[in-house]
Amino acid sequence: MNFKRLTYLLLTLSYSVVGISQKFADQVPQLKRYTSAQITDPDYGIIIFNKMAPAIGGDSLRYTKDGYNAQGWQEDFYVSGKLLHKGFYTDGFAKIFKNFYENGQIERSLSVVDAKRAKLEIFYDNGKVRSTINYFDGNTQNQYDFFKSGTPEYVEENDKDIEFLYKRYSYYENGMPASMFELVDKKTKKYTKKEFYESGRLKEEGTMYFRKEVGDYQKEGSWTYYDEKGATVKTEKYHSGQVE
Repeated sequence: MNFKRLTYLLLTLSYSVVGISQKFADQVPQLKRYTSAQITDPDYGIIIFNKMAPAIGGDSLRYTKDGYNAQGWQEDFYVSGKLLHKGFYTDGFAKIFKNFYENGQIERSLSVVDAKRAKLEIFYDNGKVRSTINYFDGNTQNQYDFFKSGTPEYVEENDKDIEFLYKRYSYYENGMPASMFELVDKKTKKYTKKEFYESGRLKEEGTMYFRKEVGDYQKEGSWTYYDEKGATVKTEKYHSGQVE
């Protein structure tokens, strides 16, 4: 075999291998990358990975590019190449994970306390805490939300089995209370409820009871309503949530 023919065969073989490799590469799913707009909910943040975490109520599976249930550490990235998500998966479910803003700041972190309890911390892009949520058996047990300034926005605490509330508070951004609902008699499931104007003045107040048979909190007894100057507007009597 002369030199020219050998060179020709080698070049032909080389082109064939390149062609086969290219064809194979075209058939392999490429790593998907995301823009911030694609994965960020304007109200709740980066929630697309929550659905894969049973500890916080998720029931969806994550698959590898080959179609298998994801195992071990998995990562996702922004189009820019910055890290978006890193989580540890078992049989397709996320056990723990962290999400990141494109600026590198952590967006949320899921940690497992034990077989029943988990903790989710969510942050603003400036690093301040946005929410701290404690889960029991996949359901929210306690939740604490904050405005971007750092002042409280919302507080909810439930009993250990998440059958009834201990308290539920909400606040205006100026720091004043908007609503206060809390248990005052655990045995009878009696609550007091107060609503406030943004000025801090009382808007309405009264008593409520948790009725397990209907799964609801109902107004009971005398309720008083006030105007923004503090004067009484009206008083109503309730029985099982209905005005008498």
